[in-house]
Formats: sequence, C-alpha cells, structure tokens
Amino acid sequence: MGNTTFSFQVDENLKKRFTEAARTRECDAEQLLGDFMSDFVKWQADIEARFRESVKFGVDSANAGNLVPADDVEAMFAERREETRKRISNERKSGLRYS
Repeated sequence: MGNTTFSFQVDENLKKRFTEAARTRECDAEQLLGDFMSDFVKWQADIEARFRESVKFGVDSANAGNLVPADDVEAMFAERREETRKRISNERKSGLRYS
C-alpha cells in the first residue's frame, strides 16, 4: 500500500509542542503520528479480539450448562450491597470521608 495524506485541524500551540516533542525523540511529527495511529489500530484490534474471546467463552460455558440462576445472582449481589451500605455507614459514623 502507498502513503496518503491525512489532514485535520489542531490547536496551533499543541501542534508546536507536539512537533518539538517529536524532535526530542529524533523523529518528525508525521512519523510519530503515524506510529500512534498504527499502535491505536493494533490496540483496538486486540480489544475486539479479547471481547470476542470473552463472548465465545460465555456462550460455550452457557451451552455446556454452566449457568447460575438469576435468583442466586440477585441474592449474592443483594448481600454485597448490604455489606457495602453497612461499611459506608460505619465509616461515616467513625468520621471517615471520601474525597
């Protein structure tokens, strides 16, 4: 595949700072942007592949009968919610605050 032009607008100050930062890495801004784009495309493909693997694992698990009844799941999370409420209440009583 050949090269092509990719044009977009960016804040002038950001462009200047980016160009200077690229020079400190001994490359030009275009090469650095190309590298970023390539890395992003690879990262996105990896995320999609992991998502597909997770979905396949879930479907395969469900098809194998490894299911948890909805009532059991709700009971488990109701217990966790209650534990969290108690913990927060105790922390508030003891003067702990979240920032």
